[in-house]
Order: sequence, then structure tokens, then C-alpha cells
Amino acid sequence: MSFEIKKIAVLGAGTMGPGIAQTFAMGGCDIVMWTRSEATREKALASLKKNLQVFAEEDMLEGKTAEEILSHISFAPTVAEAVEGADMVMETIVEKKDAKAELYAQLAELLPSNVILASNTSALNIFEFMPEKLLPQVVIAHWYSPPQLIPLVEVVKSESAPQEMADAVVALLEKCGKTAVLMNKFIQGYIVNRLQQCLNREVFFLLDNGYCTPEDIDRAAKASFIPRAMVLGLCKRADFGGLDMTANNYRNHSYTMPEHGDEMPHVLEEHVEKGELGIKTGKGFYDYTGIDMAELLAKRDHQLFEAFRLEKELMEDPV
Repeated sequence: MSFEIKKIAVLGAGTMGPGIAQTFAMGGCDIVMWTRSEATREKALASLKKNLQVFAEEDMLEGKTAEEILSHISFAPTVAEAVEGADMVMETIVEKKDAKAELYAQLAELLPSNVILASNTSALNIFEFMPEKLLPQVVIAHWYSPPQLIPLVEVVKSESAPQEMADAVVALLEKCGKTAVLMNKFIQGYIVNRLQQCLNREVFFLLDNGYCTPEDIDRAAKASFIPRAMVLGLCKRADFGGLDMTANNYRNHSYTMPEHGDEMPHVLEEHVEKGELGIKTGKGFYDYTGIDMAELLAKRDHQLFEAFRLEKELMEDPV
């Protein structure tokens, strides 16, 4: 069984959809996007144009123009029109079980059995409520935000989907410049979200108990294990440090997990209750008052390009 992916339907044009569509279009695929809202459609188009402008400034369009890439992306008014003739459907709609279940039921009536259905779900086990008819053609392809920039995509197939299907998705992602990690089986949170949740537990424990400030945490992290991880990762880091030392840390109980680590952290709850949600509201752990958000996001993207260029170099010549 072989899968050739040339045309992709991207369902959902909110936070993740435009960046995912851009990535596939830059990889040579034809993209048809669908979203319920005209306003979301216009916002997605503006986002695509802005993101491609940043790519052009970074000389990352590989000889193409932004206009050429945009010409491979179109919008359809209905799900049925978006998925017609598609080799793969990439679902990126809101992370709500009922909304996804409703869309999957619709797709069960529309998709031929040889069309790959991929979901970007970040927290839901979609295999539990996916129509049984679709399960042999379903994979999860979990991207990270901003998806046009972050290299990682975690892939896991349903138990009944053929290995060739998962391999085809991985090959497509790699062709589009992504680092695709094919997991052996599904677990909620995949790899990186589980690691980040453990970090979050410690971050909020330190903040709730007044050990340090958010600025202290960020400075310490950026000056230590984050750049080191670009070279060694996490498992190889243990090899270089010595597995006996790691084992002794466990034997000596040198680390104790914070109690009540699964409860809502006080400092997080306080910010949310005040409506301080981060850059979207102008304030979070940091104060962004008076800062042009478009310029701030563009600056973030340029710095991410610089970091990921180095990451790519190190990945291609590992220690």
C-alpha cells in the first residue's frame, strides 16, 4: 500500500491552521482551507501574508515568492468542497470533543478509505470517539506553535492504521522541513507536552512559594539546560553526566516532587482572574503595555529562525 500526498485539506483556520497550510504549501502541496467564519478566514489570510513576509526577510522561501506559495492555498465554503479530491485531511479545529466528534461524523460520510485523516489534537484521545469506519485511516500529527517555525511534529497512528500510512505522513513532514517523531503508541500529551507539564509544575511551585521571580526562572533556564539540550538532548545528557550519578540522585532522594502539584497554582489563578493572559491581553508574567504586538511577534519569529538554524546544524552533526 502506498500513499502519495499532493493535495491537502486543512480544516480549521485559527491559531494553527494558517501556519500548517503554509508549511505544506512550501513543501509543494496544494492546500484547500475551510473555516466556519468569514472573519476567521480573513484573519487567516492576513496571518499567511505576514508569516510569509517574515520568511522572505529570512531568505527562507527557497527561491519562491510569497505570491507563488499563496497561489497554492485556497479556501472552500464547506467541508465537503474542501476535502473533495484531497489525499490527506489535516484537522486543526477547536480543541473540544463535541466539535471534533461532529466533524469526524461528517468526514466519515465524505472520505474514501484511501484518504489520510490527520488530527492536530493536543490533549484529546481522538481514537476513543473516532467513527470506527475512519480508524484505519487516522493518524495524529501534533504540531507546536507557531507551526510554520517550530520543527517538531509528533506522529502516532491508530492501532488499525497501516504502518505505510504513518510512514507517508512522516515522509511528507520531513519533505516540508519538519522534524517528525513517530511514536510507538498513543499517550496523552505525547512527548514534549508531558515534559513541559513537569517543568510547569516546578515553575509554579517556585513562584507560589516565593523562591524566585518569573524573570529569575527565565534567565536561569536560558543560561543552562535549554542551550545544553540543543547539543545533548535529555537522554544523551544523562550519558555525558554519568548514569551512576543519575541513579544516585534517585537513591539519595535528592529531589522531592512538590505536593499538590496537580492543583491549580495560585499565581496562575491570580493572573487569569485579573484577565492577565499574556500577550493577547498586554500583560501576564511580564508587562507588554505599549508594545506593538505585530512587531513583537515578528521579532520572536526572527529570533526563532536564528535558534533553529543552529539547532538544525547541531542535529545534522550530533556529538
